[in-house]
Amino acid sequence: MMSVLKRPIITEKVTAQGGQGKYAFEVALTANKVEIKKAIEKLFGVTVESVHTMRSIGKSKSRTSGGKFVSGKTSTIKKAIVTVAEGEIIDIYGEA
Repeated sequence: MMSVLKRPIITEKVTAQGGQGKYAFEVALTANKVEIKKAIEKLFGVTVESVHTMRSIGKSKSRTSGGKFVSGKTSTIKKAIVTVAEGEIIDIYGEA
């Protein structure tokens, strides 16, 4: 199951949505909504109502290092915004 979920995304925007029962996770590029839903329900023991996914395409980056021009690319990642049933929470921070 952890091959589907990579890590929770903890940003100011996502943390603010936690009050509405929405949580964000970085997921495998090949994962679909059904797999994401099953993985979260099994891992956190919550009822998932909806899953929204998006892909952030990797960008080209370049810089100079030691007088030379170095270019590369950031990785493409897939994010999932998961909405859980009303009254349920996912404890990402481990505050049990």
